[in-house]
Amino acid sequence: MAEVLMFHHAQGLTPGLVAFADELRAAGHTVHTPDLFDGQTFGSIDEGMAFIKSQGFEELGKRGGQVADALPQELVYAGFSFGESIAQRLAQTRPRARGALLFYSAIPISGEWAFGPWPDGVPVQIHGMDNDPYFVGEGDVEAAREIVDKVEDAELFLYPGDQHYFSDSSLPSYDAEATKLLITRVLAFLDRV
Repeated sequence: MAEVLMFHHAQGLTPGLVAFADELRAAGHTVHTPDLFDGQTFGSIDEGMAFIKSQGFEELGKRGGQVADALPQELVYAGFSFGESIAQRLAQTRPRARGALLFYSAIPISGEWAFGPWPDGVPVQIHGMDNDPYFVGEGDVEAAREIVDKVEDAELFLYPGDQHYFSDSSLPSYDAEATKLLITRVLAFLDRV
């Protein structure tokens, strides 16, 4: 069974993300869900992003790193949107990562914003909707395609729809059918890493 460190999105550690983690736990995996916002959740992405800016993106990323430092190194790093960048950075830079699960976002692995090359032997799955205005409209899907092109064990899954936080059952953007398929793919990934 895998041990997963999962970072929440800009609206915080919502009940829907806890339910997502519980699905993985029910399959026998250990899932850590740190709350980088100290219990605060937000009604919109814009409100959450305003909070992130007020706290400092780097400061919140440092908090995520401190959580990882207190855990074993053999982790699968998972992140949703805002939390994706923390998960991806740790998967690329922390020794002995077992894998990465990136939801609704991706950072290029070359160029100005890169964390460096993708480490050998670290598999990755990336999930997003094919008409998500953030994932597709802001170019993250291109970063995801670059990862798939350059990393030996990388998969990109696109789901029909235009919602960003589509696997968070506590938000109006939730898509139960897409989430069911996503969970199936994530569990298959965790079973093999």
